[in-house]
Amino acid sequence: MFESQRHIYPRPRYLKLLQSYIGTASIKVVSGVRRCGKSTLLRMLADCLRAQGVPESNLLHKKMDSYDAPLEPSAQWLDDVLQKVLQGRDPSFPVYLFLDEIQLVSGWEKVLRRAHTEGVFDIFITGSNAFLLSSDLATHLSGRYVEIPVWPLSFEEYLAFCKASGQEVCRDELFSRYVRYGGMPGLFGLGDLSEERVSRELSAIRDTVILNDVAKRFEIRDIDLLEKLLRYVYATSGNLFSSRKVAGALTSMGRKTYVSTVEAYVSALQRAYLISTCEQEGVGGKKVLQPLRKWYAPDTGLRNKEIGFQSRDLGFQLENVVYCELRRRGFRVSVGAGLKGEVDFVARRDAERTYVQVCDEISGDATFARELASFEGIDDSFPKIVLTRDKLHQGVTEKGVIVTDLQEWLLDE
Repeated sequence: MFESQRHIYPRPRYLKLLQSYIGTASIKVVSGVRRCGKSTLLRMLADCLRAQGVPESNLLHKKMDSYDAPLEPSAQWLDDVLQKVLQGRDPSFPVYLFLDEIQLVSGWEKVLRRAHTEGVFDIFITGSNAFLLSSDLATHLSGRYVEIPVWPLSFEEYLAFCKASGQEVCRDELFSRYVRYGGMPGLFGLGDLSEERVSRELSAIRDTVILNDVAKRFEIRDIDLLEKLLRYVYATSGNLFSSRKVAGALTSMGRKTYVSTVEAYVSALQRAYLISTCEQEGVGGKKVLQPLRKWYAPDTGLRNKEIGFQSRDLGFQLENVVYCELRRRGFRVSVGAGLKGEVDFVARRDAERTYVQVCDEISGDATFARELASFEGIDDSFPKIVLTRDKLHQGVTEKGVIVTDLQEWLLDE
């Protein structure tokens, strides 16, 4: 969700998801990489409640880093704010709390635990991601919470934002721009989407996360090594990752690095939502004795910025787009080690399972056969899909593999 002085562009799917949690007992923790639209979603949710007749006295949307908050907000200050809301509320409605950057309040968890036990408050919170980690939440809130992940714009949302902002461009061109620059909502406040402006916007997001959410939270002093590692992981995303090989590669680049350091830094980057893991598993009866993993960026713009927006590795960029979309749709995603090759993604959601290959262009019969070979030995009846931009090979093969247009798939759900 992007907000400017004149426009708020809605994200109806996320708004509907948040609305489904209204009235549930848990504290709702809205998570995701910085600047992906969490705060504005809460504002939109508050606006919906107003439209439904909830009085202003029962709505509190407080940003802990806003000008009307103390420079060092304390638990006592937050408790006083909630007490005033209780005194002035309409008892025929719950009190809806929307609290942004909650980690800035020292001892916030004590206040929210007590507010939760009152049974009067319906609580939604966001915060700088590394300060609201699952492990920390389990300690602070003791099972009283549910996490609602928010991702940057899907391609469907990106098209809607473009239309709302008056950008009338053909869909293929918009897709190329989406893959290259990503879907961070703040891009729509830039006006001219020149590479220089996009780079500055994405650099600001990345630098804030690196310095505040990673280095400060995890007390990492070697910022240069951290940045080099992030750049390396982004540049090689889509490839299986080995901490030992990465440590060796960084050492060969002149940075003596240990495997334990790589593991610790990668974990910190993951916990700040700058990278997301995709672990390897065996499919079609194949056992993986020492499974590896891949890493993907939460947004292709953040990834591509680190490698200078180069047009190489387009296949890996498309993989990144598909990975994020699968996660956005609520799938658990892994890499499949098949009998005759790697299956890009094994996606699970409840009882559903889908095997997915991603291919930019199927340039010939050999390429097509190689993509299909990855599915051999998988004898279950779950869907097997090849997503491609090649329009000549689309259809259903004799063995039931669906070959479909990548853009259409992104807009299908």
